[in-house]
Amino acid sequence: MPSFDFSSFPRAGFLRRLASWVYDVLLSVAVYMVAGAFGFLIFAIFAYFGWVDMNGHQHLIDAQQSSLLYSSIIYAWNLAWVSYFFIYFWAKSGQTLGMKAWRLRLQNQDGSLISKTTGAKRLIPTLLGLGNLWFFVEWGKKLSFQDKITKTEVVLLSLDANRGRL
Repeated sequence: MPSFDFSSFPRAGFLRRLASWVYDVLLSVAVYMVAGAFGFLIFAIFAYFGWVDMNGHQHLIDAQQSSLLYSSIIYAWNLAWVSYFFIYFWAKSGQTLGMKAWRLRLQNQDGSLISKTTGAKRLIPTLLGLGNLWFFVEWGKKLSFQDKITKTEVVLLSLDANRGRL
């Protein structure tokens, strides 16, 4: 497998990043749903052993939905798994599955892979893709808000550089 100088690839444009974002939103929904199923299974096991107060409800879903604590724990669990999905792939290869499909790579500005800490810092401004609106503020630089605050960039890979990654 050839070695590439990832610092030499051009920054990705808005439309390609948007297309990748749409793909990753669909994957995020799937991760959220699977995490929710496992989270609720764990919740059901806890209820079976009596570790969950049913608060007079007959059905487990009613007990969960009527409790701010139980709902918060389950939703935090789901969001933690979605966050892990992004941070893991960003730090491992610089690409989520959506980024891979659109030949995009997230990296430090020197071409190296980002750390998990940097990935975590990118999560909030990346939420719902709103950080990408920064493109319109500084059009020519091709940086999103999350790129700017974490000193990272998203580049467009060649076909050869994108092959076999992830």
